[in-house]
Amino acid sequence: MKRIMEEVMVEKVPDSSAVLWWLGQMGMLVKMGETVLCIDYFAADLPGRQVLPPIPAEEMGEVNIFLGTHNHIDHIDHPAWRTWASVCPDAKFVFPRLHQTEILADGIAADRCVGMNDGECVRIGDVTVHAIAASHEFLDPDPVSGLYPCLQYVIEGNGVRIYHAGDTVRYEGMLPKLKDFGPIDAALLPINGRDAERYRRNCIGNMTYQEAADLAGELQPGLTIPGHWDMFADNPGDPKAFVDYLDVKYGGRIRAVQPSLLTPVRIAHHQ
Repeated sequence: MKRIMEEVMVEKVPDSSAVLWWLGQMGMLVKMGETVLCIDYFAADLPGRQVLPPIPAEEMGEVNIFLGTHNHIDHIDHPAWRTWASVCPDAKFVFPRLHQTEILADGIAADRCVGMNDGECVRIGDVTVHAIAASHEFLDPDPVSGLYPCLQYVIEGNGVRIYHAGDTVRYEGMLPKLKDFGPIDAALLPINGRDAERYRRNCIGNMTYQEAADLAGELQPGLTIPGHWDMFADNPGDPKAFVDYLDVKYGGRIRAVQPSLLTPVRIAHHQ
């Protein structure tokens, strides 16, 4: 059987375009030109998950850059990162700098670690990664270092711009930061929301699907993808409600898709 990563590697990606493969939850494979990125992939086959890992961690050897938005296992999967440290010897690892100690403990050499904080950017090969603080449900900067535990990323490469929101609610000042980047060609937004019952069991939340739709309505990305709705029965979201609400409220002006695992989605730069 042909490995998924073999299909990713032979995928042709013209200039001013990218190809996305959804990996469940907030996981995403992105190919920009010849660069392959993997963001927030939850690859551990742990009890309680409703969606099995679509690609075994040990088969990810062609990835150039791994990104994690925050130190929860469904976003920075430490067993998987330890695997990738060995099977992807040239890959770089991007994460909130506040968690550098934990990432080094995964066996990732310091020269492969790219710790980031709000407002910073880094160039890795042909790709530029910008970091924005995320509020999951709170911003919670470290009182000593001022470093943020959760980030969002805007990734630029091959003439396109992709926004990965990580886990966040909207907060004052977030929208202007995002608008400063100019047109967004694709956005992956969490839609699972938050409530008292989940918070009581330390399950902190994200935007509701309505809040995510309104963020998309204001950003007007070329494509919007709902995430964080499929993985756990006790922390669900409704992607159909998100797509319907976005379509009705914004008159069909914003393209949105409910993603399917490993189905390639091709995007192009839009003005």
